[in-house]
Amino acid sequence: MSDSNSTRRVVLASFIGTTIEWYDFFLYVTASALVFGKLFFTTMDPLAATMASFATNAVGFFARPLGGIVFGHFGDKLGRKSMLVTTLMMMGLATFGIGLLPTYDQAGILAPILLVTLRFIQGLGVGGEWGGAVLMAVEHGKPGQRGFLASWVQAGVPIGLLLATGVFRTLSSVIPEESFMAWGWRIPFLVGILLLGVGMFIRLRILESPVFTEAQKSSSTTEMPILEVIRKYPRNVLIAMGARFAENAFFYVITAFVLTYATQQAGFSKDQVLQAVLIGSSVQFFVIPFFGWLSDRVGRRPVYLGGTLFVGLFAFPFFWLVDLRSTDALWIAVTVGLIIHSAMYGPQAAFFSELFGTRVRYSGASLGYQLASPLAGGLAPLIATALLDQSGGKPWPVAVYLIIMAVITLVAVWMAEETNEKSL
Repeated sequence: MSDSNSTRRVVLASFIGTTIEWYDFFLYVTASALVFGKLFFTTMDPLAATMASFATNAVGFFARPLGGIVFGHFGDKLGRKSMLVTTLMMMGLATFGIGLLPTYDQAGILAPILLVTLRFIQGLGVGGEWGGAVLMAVEHGKPGQRGFLASWVQAGVPIGLLLATGVFRTLSSVIPEESFMAWGWRIPFLVGILLLGVGMFIRLRILESPVFTEAQKSSSTTEMPILEVIRKYPRNVLIAMGARFAENAFFYVITAFVLTYATQQAGFSKDQVLQAVLIGSSVQFFVIPFFGWLSDRVGRRPVYLGGTLFVGLFAFPFFWLVDLRSTDALWIAVTVGLIIHSAMYGPQAAFFSELFGTRVRYSGASLGYQLASPLAGGLAPLIATALLDQSGGKPWPVAVYLIIMAVITLVAVWMAEETNEKSL
């Protein structure tokens, strides 16, 4: 098999596996906004139940750094491929388990405890998966193409979101509300076991990263990768963390929190909001590789900084568009938001990977990426919901919150070195 065919096969396998893992992860995000509050927190008023549901969602984000540390350690010692197989298995089984859970009315307090436990396992899995998936693409690529190749792994995120949202929207529209809340919501989670089989078949057939294989042959691996990251690359870990704040918070506000805001404050139906997310995710799938390619041409920093700047500029207009209570305006708000997000997310995989040496690349990229997850994406829907409640339903504090996140990311990326021509 030629090098180019091998590279394409690895990128495709990483893309499909990542799509499946994010399908699993986003199912929970969508269900936490629309279903879980009513099923697992029935003793609370609707707003409190939604916040409790978002809090269980955040548990997955707080588990992600631990997953990044554990799987990063073994990924730098044993290889990228074996960790990808393990994390995919964890995600698939945890998702299937959620589909089998009893509700609060059936099991009492045990129900939300089991829900949180399975969400924690999901967080561990996705926390370890990202680093391995992007490194397989980056380390198979050559200078001048790494941004484009790794961006296809990132493109698995909107497809995962598209699948998760599409399945939820389809089932909720064809199954009566009472039946959907009784059993229909379980179907998307149970289907995850079939996707797991597909993903395992594909990932078991790919080759190990050539860069890692070479490092193993020359005994260039390290016994404690995470300690070496902390000792040699603390600045780059902080840069990667800061670079994620605007990207991650903005994404979950415009895809998860919008489900709550648009239905409860702007009068949209659940189906209308899910349709807007579907349209935006479809567009984002094509836009992410473009920005990855652009970062190969002009650099990671200019593209990333441009996306971050537009987060700040679009924070208020996003809510103005939603408040027009027009379906077209809602579509525009979500789609433009996801295009802006793509300008950061497209170059991100290659950018973060290039910040660290081969010996600790899995650990370093995973740590920087995942440490920001609970502080940005994990808390974003919860913080936004709390700000909305404190302001009496006014969205301006949420917009200010997004601008603050953008400022943090602008500073972090501005301090980074350009990495697009760096040798691995």
